[in-house]
Amino acid sequence: MRIGILQCDSVREDLQPTFGNYPDMFRRLLTRVDPDLGFRVYDLTQGDAPGALDECDAWLITGSKWSVYDEDPWIADAHELAGRLHEERRPMIGICFGHQLIARALGGRVEKASVGWGVGVHTARILERRDWMEPTRRTLSLLVSHQDQVTVLPPGAELLARHEFCPHDMMQIGDHVLTFQGHPEFVKAYSRQTIQDRRERLGEETYREGLASLSSPTEEDVAASWILGFVQRALARTA
Repeated sequence: MRIGILQCDSVREDLQPTFGNYPDMFRRLLTRVDPDLGFRVYDLTQGDAPGALDECDAWLITGSKWSVYDEDPWIADAHELAGRLHEERRPMIGICFGHQLIARALGGRVEKASVGWGVGVHTARILERRDWMEPTRRTLSLLVSHQDQVTVLPPGAELLARHEFCPHDMMQIGDHVLTFQGHPEFVKAYSRQTIQDRRERLGEETYREGLASLSSPTEEDVAASWILGFVQRALARTA
């Protein structure tokens, strides 16, 4: 299986020797489940878009410091690309910004959340059980880092998980789109660094709660298994 990583931001250069860039994070995460995966990276922020939608078996849209409603030309192009992938029913995964971009591109709404920043570990309640959700969980704990949220799901979307802070935490559209607000690719050391870097913007209460939450366990490998299980079933249906 070859996964096309649609990169929507880069890790700060001084942090890359320690953590890698965002595509590196996804490679590490997903190859723990399937070491034979192949990847191709497209940096959408630099205008590097796929020439054809069949260049990869599945597509993953990363997180970003941008908002999906920003007016940068590459973001408009990314909306259009997500729409085309959906129309052709190509397997597509969205993470954080990717989750929001897919929702907005397909008719949903994304806004700056009135509850402010979400950082650290959040635990979402699973609302709908699917056959690709192996191992089975009633909740899913992931690292998060976001200020925007999906406030209205796009037509045809099914809500799979919710959190009191983030009501639209995880969604599925048809048998080819799966998105998460959380970041299964993050490690706690990177999350701690981003929280510390944003202390003033977060406010002291959110900053302290975010750091304290890092003592809670996370389930990034569960999310990785779900992502690959979902993609494998999507590809099997179209074979």
